[in-house]
Amino acid sequence: MKTELKVEPRTLAGFMELQPSEQILFNQMADKIRSSYERFGFLPLDTPILELSEVLLAKAGGETETQIYRFKKGNTDMSMRFDLTVPLAKYVAQNYGKLQFPFRRYQIGKVYRGESPQKGRFREFYQADIDIIGDGELSIVNDAEIPSIIYTTFRELGFDDFTIRINNRKILNGFFKSLNLVELSPEIMRIIDKLDKVGKEVVTQLLIEIGLSENSVYKIIEFISIIGTNSEKINSLKELGISDDLFLEGVKELEEIVTYIKLFGVPESNFMVDLTIARGLDYYTGTVYETILNDYKQIGSVCSGGRYDNLAEYYTNKPLPGVGISIGLTRLFYQLNELKSIKAEKTSISDVLVISASNDIAPCLPIANSFRNEGINTEVYSGNKKIGTKFKYADRLQIPFVAIIGEDEVKNGTVSLKNLSTGEQKELNISEAIQLLKKDTLLK
Repeated sequence: MKTELKVEPRTLAGFMELQPSEQILFNQMADKIRSSYERFGFLPLDTPILELSEVLLAKAGGETETQIYRFKKGNTDMSMRFDLTVPLAKYVAQNYGKLQFPFRRYQIGKVYRGESPQKGRFREFYQADIDIIGDGELSIVNDAEIPSIIYTTFRELGFDDFTIRINNRKILNGFFKSLNLVELSPEIMRIIDKLDKVGKEVVTQLLIEIGLSENSVYKIIEFISIIGTNSEKINSLKELGISDDLFLEGVKELEEIVTYIKLFGVPESNFMVDLTIARGLDYYTGTVYETILNDYKQIGSVCSGGRYDNLAEYYTNKPLPGVGISIGLTRLFYQLNELKSIKAEKTSISDVLVISASNDIAPCLPIANSFRNEGINTEVYSGNKKIGTKFKYADRLQIPFVAIIGEDEVKNGTVSLKNLSTGEQKELNISEAIQLLKKDTLLK
């Protein structure tokens, strides 16, 4: 008799699969982010994972394009989305006449990048994005609202000690222009954006390597090292005496944003002007953000984004300025879970397990239906096992209650409800059992 060879079950590198208890925790984080976004009036959007390559890659290039998962099916050339911003740009351009502006959308979904997988860095991962898109113009107040959304979201996730770091690319571009370094501005910003990771000495060396004079490097390092309170930093920028219009516009915007952020109720202990924040992506044109969990700085930025002049320039001639942020949900969850700094509020999906004391499952089903009709998550154990095995099943899944249906309960029209945490067991009528279970569920 020929023995069939079995295929080893394994998951592709860079793709995360979770145990059910971890997935419950992940879902709780996603739900809190979703709830926070909706509280600020953002509308849900779900774009396809697959897009036509010519549409998705319209604004790609360089390293991004090399990481795209791209393939053909028949004559159709398609690619998997590598972020949620480009599909948003396509969507807004395609549905321009149907949308109300400013258009506020959120999306929580998977994206794909064929980069080298590392610990905490994945090829398939969830992003949780919000963007506010204007039609021709977009008030600077929206730039100030974004930090209040970040603040609310991370408070909902259970964090108090975090810092939203804010800068404005116009200030940086104007400053580099005053040093006659306009052509090198994008490269300089990519380098100074690495400051937290590599330190001043390495940044200094990298700036010299791209051709900057020692005097220019000294001025840049001195500039991004300005210290003080938010107001003191802004005053220091004003006192530099730089007359470049773009620089002055950026300082004015930053000052307005700081004022509005306070009005949105964000404490100054949770946000700061940081002139080292540049964001490496070229499409940011104004305000930029990065958020650091102060107790877990090794994770890096957990929420970043910024302002861009024209979201959909590759799809339409209509100017569509926007501002937005993205939370790398998979990476954030993985890092915090590894550090054991997050814990599920509820470790089971079911509120109660209904079991038969006699292995006659029929009487259990109407009772389970009664519980479910009252919004109680209910599971029925259908296996013919010893009652001890059924209790062990509930205990291992951390189901808080077991409803036991035996001959006496069937005769009396009752259930015996056992609290597995306290060991207390009561024989109750169905209505009383429902009230007790609903009360316990509300307390969680």
